[in-house]
Amino acid sequence: MRVVNKPLRKKDAMALVTGKPVYTGDLVGENALVVKILHSPHANAMIEDINTSIAMKVPGIEAIYTYKDVPQKRFTMAGQTYPEPSPYDRLILDQHVRFNGDAVAIVAGENEKAVDKALKLIKVKYEVLPAVDDFRTALDNPVLVHPEENWIANCPVGADNKRNLCAQEVDGNGDIDGVLADCDIVLERTYHTKANSQTPMETFRTYTYMDTYGRLNVLSSTQIVFHIRRILGNALDIPKSKIRVVKPRIGGGFGAKQTSVTEVFPAFVTWKTGKPAYMEFDRKETQTAGSPRHEMEMHVRIGAMKDGRIRGIDLHTLSNTGAYGEHGPTTVGLSGHKSIPLYNKYQEAYRFSYDVVYTNVQAAGAYRGYGATQGLFAIETIVNELAAELQMDPVALREMNIVREGDIMPAYYGEQTNACALDRCLTETAKRMNWKEKYPCREMENGKIRSVGVAMAMQGSSISNCDIGGATIKLNDDGFYALTIGAADMGTGCDTVLAQMAAEVMECDYDDIIVYGADTDSSPYDSGSYASSTTYLTGNAVAKACMQLRESIQKIGASIMGCDVEDTEFDGKKVYRMELEEGVVNEVSLIDIATASMVNNNYETQFTATLSSPVSPPPFMAGMAEVEIDKETGTIRVINYEATVDCGTPVNPNLARVQTEGGIAQGIGMALYENITYGKHGEILENSFMQYKIPTRQDVGRINVEFEASYEPSSAFGAKSIGEVVINTPPPAIVHAVYNATGVWIRELPVTPEKILNGIKEKQS
Repeated sequence: MRVVNKPLRKKDAMALVTGKPVYTGDLVGENALVVKILHSPHANAMIEDINTSIAMKVPGIEAIYTYKDVPQKRFTMAGQTYPEPSPYDRLILDQHVRFNGDAVAIVAGENEKAVDKALKLIKVKYEVLPAVDDFRTALDNPVLVHPEENWIANCPVGADNKRNLCAQEVDGNGDIDGVLADCDIVLERTYHTKANSQTPMETFRTYTYMDTYGRLNVLSSTQIVFHIRRILGNALDIPKSKIRVVKPRIGGGFGAKQTSVTEVFPAFVTWKTGKPAYMEFDRKETQTAGSPRHEMEMHVRIGAMKDGRIRGIDLHTLSNTGAYGEHGPTTVGLSGHKSIPLYNKYQEAYRFSYDVVYTNVQAAGAYRGYGATQGLFAIETIVNELAAELQMDPVALREMNIVREGDIMPAYYGEQTNACALDRCLTETAKRMNWKEKYPCREMENGKIRSVGVAMAMQGSSISNCDIGGATIKLNDDGFYALTIGAADMGTGCDTVLAQMAAEVMECDYDDIIVYGADTDSSPYDSGSYASSTTYLTGNAVAKACMQLRESIQKIGASIMGCDVEDTEFDGKKVYRMELEEGVVNEVSLIDIATASMVNNNYETQFTATLSSPVSPPPFMAGMAEVEIDKETGTIRVINYEATVDCGTPVNPNLARVQTEGGIAQGIGMALYENITYGKHGEILENSFMQYKIPTRQDVGRINVEFEASYEPSSAFGAKSIGEVVINTPPPAIVHAVYNATGVWIRELPVTPEKILNGIKEKQS
């Protein structure tokens, strides 16, 4: 291939490194109102009285809005394809505030100083209510997070607000109880992962203004422009035709910006006042009123024979959606459907059940891995525990049981793996890690212990039979192309990857493709950048649109030469006759075709392709962690991380490698550092980077990434996704390495020195 599978520089690289004004905050007009939120100080309360009269007297204050001023129509802030599976349980402002950080009032003013002063002068009288603070006791708790009668569930996800239930389901194949009863060994364990914040460098921010035609324009750091348009139409109770949403550059999303966190507030201000408005969450608000990963507790039973054959897995996931149901019904499904299928070889039965419950804590949302991360921590750890019980090498146990190319996966919606290099990923990772020599551990001269751990992962490529990828390609003067997309490049490089795919089909230079998007007025509909969909789904749409344009270019060229299109070829630079004839035109350059297309032309030079997919081909990954542990202090340090990824054909190997390295770093953070705890009023104590620890470059050790290519037949150029699968292996691999060094299994993240020391002491006693 000429362009695909080449490490080309990102389309936006120079603009970013030279500090051009490309982000939302760079593009705000000088006269925009500053918008901020008064947040609730209680976990669960009713507003008995709210007095804004004194605050309104602050010079420069334009408006203050309370629950009395907003539409009483419930909606969801989750950015998902219609009909939204997340319940309609939000108001812009509600008399009932459901977590410490919930929105109480909107303040808009001419400057930040005035707004900050007004926020302090709003007088609120609360009736403080009992709170549901433990998600294990939430189901059928007498305290209801959502007692309201106008709560709506649009999809049959097993939700019941009168039980604090956001979603519930049981899925399975075969007689799991019978299979487990017949196994030589059955392990039963419980694993717990806490909420994690995505911590994008660019916090949530939105700029809104009314245009000349009376339409609400929204410029926002979002992954989901079309979903934001729908959400705002529902929230403001206005026609969606009155709303335009545009995405500039995004300074990191990781799923956080698949939820409408800030858009609704300045949009409401602009719609009410007619004035431009800007809202920017500070770091504290991003940590305490954002959309973090769902806390989950997973109860697992696994059954195997003495020779290592894994015959059945039974998983129940309890998920904490927090105060609102954004992504609650959907994230939980991945905890089972993207973990159980890994052990497909001898699997005779499985059961996967879940409950998603409301509690009075910050509402959860989407985060890279989207539930698979939590489920894989549980399944991969119990497989490592099984290997220890069987006294088998955990790599050998996996090699015996893993899914392979051509397998049908009952636990993955009955899909077949048409491209799977997981076996090679595992083999190559073990080889580079020097697994056989390092496993399980080694005593070092400094008295510390170095050990290794292993884990695998799978994900998906888009949401099958649901989400849509769209792309428009247009031929322009001088023979260059404009590619318009609705997907959002959030630093991942999708503009670059899609341009490479277009250039490959059009047989042109990469620089001849200009990429624009995302804009709800001009972009073709695209579900957005989530669910690892862009390269696979939108990439397929790009390839399809480009093929249609190629055919039209040939028709224009044939008409200029006066011959049948079947007698011509297009090589990216010119259309030419396959059999030359004397005395006639035998070729026409692309530039001449572009010019001719603008005069007396009946052939289209712009094509839009829209695609959905009946399948979601999984990428696969194997990861191995090498850690060093001081048994005297419990201190743990990641020394080395080896990873091998099967993402089909890597369209841009450099970007794929950076994606993988970043995901591994985030996974290490989840495993070792990131923790959320609550104060007596339900407040999150880790509300800044002083308390909420994420790893620096010094904390992740050496990360080495390689690729094992497979070829996905349903994809353009054989590509699968890579965005999410890469975060999933560090937590179970690190926990495994801790066990190999200390004999201690830590089943609740994060792994801390205290937990290691306490585990060692318990083991010794």
